Amino acid sequence: MTPEIRPKANAASGPVAFILKGYPRLSETFIAQEIEALEQRGLDIRIISLRHPTDRAIHPVHRRIRAGVNYLPEYLYQEPARVWRAWKEVRRRPGYPAARRLWLQDLWRDRTPNRVRRFGQALVLAAELGDEIRHLHAHFLHTPASVARYTAHLSARAWSCSAHAKDIWTSPEWEKREKLADLSWLTTCSQAAHDHLAALAPEENGGGTVALVYHGIDLSQFGAVEAPRSNRDGGEAADPVRILSVGRAVSKKGFDDLIAALAALPDTLNWRLEHIGGGNLSNKLKQQAGQAGIAERIEWRGAQPQEEVLAAYRQADIFVLASRIAADGDRDGLPNVLMEAQSQGLACIATAVSAIPELITDGETGVLVPALDRAALCRAIAALAADPARRRHLGEAGQERVRAQFSHDYWIDRLAVKFGLDHGSGKAGARAAGEA
Repeated sequence: MTPEIRPKANAASGPVAFILKGYPRLSETFIAQEIEALEQRGLDIRIISLRHPTDRAIHPVHRRIRAGVNYLPEYLYQEPARVWRAWKEVRRRPGYPAARRLWLQDLWRDRTPNRVRRFGQALVLAAELGDEIRHLHAHFLHTPASVARYTAHLSARAWSCSAHAKDIWTSPEWEKREKLADLSWLTTCSQAAHDHLAALAPEENGGGTVALVYHGIDLSQFGAVEAPRSNRDGGEAADPVRILSVGRAVSKKGFDDLIAALAALPDTLNWRLEHIGGGNLSNKLKQQAGQAGIAERIEWRGAQPQEEVLAAYRQADIFVLASRIAADGDRDGLPNVLMEAQSQGLACIATAVSAIPELITDGETGVLVPALDRAALCRAIAALAADPARRRHLGEAGQERVRAQFSHDYWIDRLAVKFGLDHGSGKAGARAAGEA
């Protein structure tokens, strides 16, 4: 139960503050593309970032975004005067006592420094937001949504949220239920996540609180490949089959399963793996590859800007993503990299985890194997590596499905309606891949 009644707007009037965990980030291209598309449709956006950027490069889309960025104190001790001034100003507002009680209730159940930091950041945001901003929108249901929620109560504003993957599956149920009862609306990027969150949303919060909005592919950025795919079949040592995987080196991506599967491939099959992505398990994975005797066949490129990733899709023969459910419950939603790879006609092998089967139909638009089944993954890679004709068939079918059902324009139009923009008809003839 919320401590007070605040606005429950279905659309924003005036500028909207987008609260992000960090900005800009190479790993969150989908957020940047969404911001750019909404700006093109007329939404006035102000970006609020809880952290400073750590990536050395940025994507071209970040340069095209017009919105300014305000960085909140990443750690409260780094800017104590700013936090103190904010508290002195906000504590006099009518919503402060109720917002403080709400935060203390959360802190009792989540006694962490991070929970304290969220409230301090909310104080600063509430104090510094211009009066013209009447709506807050958080990307991710965990930390950014908490800051948005506390700020909304402190300043009598409405708020909404986009939920994705880790934020859904690792947040405690009590927190998800209470946020869903408090916000105006929420979008999420897979049917699996939609069904989970819709079951937690209270009926009294109104129908349609949770809506399915796939991220989709910006077809203007990921145009169809004109050059034909190669006929590599792994028989030539000088021209090995090129395998690509893109994703952060974290547990839920299953890169250790991929390395084990590659190590078990027949000695007669010539292949190379290119990995793109950062992540805290990179050194451990390199060590595993060395111990397996395949280190010389793998190129670890780290995080790369979008143009480099696009070039890699076009040069590869097979895309592999070995996603799984991590020990803490974290898992992928519908990985954008799979849609990106398929948009380039690249045959994909993936695991049947979470929302991935919403995109890939096994044997028709790609190949699915059970998560954690390294032997099955090995067999799938070996079979597809030796069969360029099947790769072309699966790649073309996957490309057709992405272009028909996962157009970025169509889904952005659905999101634009949530913000009160008159763009709901969709573009490029795209049709819904699952109305919610």
